[in-house]
This record gives sequence, C-alpha cells and structure tokens, in this order.
Amino acid sequence: MLEGKALIEDTDMPMKMQIQAMASASQALDLYDVVDYKSIAAHIKKEFDVRYGNGWQCVVGSNFGCFFTHSKGTFIYFTLETLSFLIFKGASSPSSSP
Repeated sequence: MLEGKALIEDTDMPMKMQIQAMASASQALDLYDVVDYKSIAAHIKKEFDVRYGNGWQCVVGSNFGCFFTHSKGTFIYFTLETLSFLIFKGASSPSSSP
C-alpha cells in the first residue's frame, strides 16, 4: 500500500464510501504502474460497480477538466500521491415524452 495520504478536494459521498474510494485507488496504484491511468481508473470503476451497482465513472490523471451530472451522494474528487481521482455515478436523465 502506498504511504501517501489522500486529500479530499470535494465530495458528497457518505464517509464509508469515501474510505472505499481511497482504498480502491490505493490498491489500484499498488497493482498498476502510476502512469497507467486507464487501468487504474478501470480497476476503481469495476470495484464500485460490484460494490454499489453499475453506472460508476472514474477519471484518473494529473491534469484534466470535466463537466458532468451525478447522482446525489455519489461524487468524490481527491488526490493521492501525484494523481487526482474523480469518481461518480452518472445521474439518470428524466425520460422525455413523445
């Protein structure tokens, strides 16, 4: 496990889920090269899909911008070591009438 401490930048997740997000990120960094962002993100996304149901998204990197809508209580943005992690579950769009 990495020795670094995660710094939460913003979140609306319950504490238990926040802890899981940081643990999954730390585990992914142990399993994959630190520059293999795609594998790190896929590992975290799959972990969250299994634990909390399908529909999770994960972005990992050191320099990115984003704009998205998420379901309430499913968003976290944090840094660990030199990387930033964005994890959220996409919001469902209301169905449109024909």
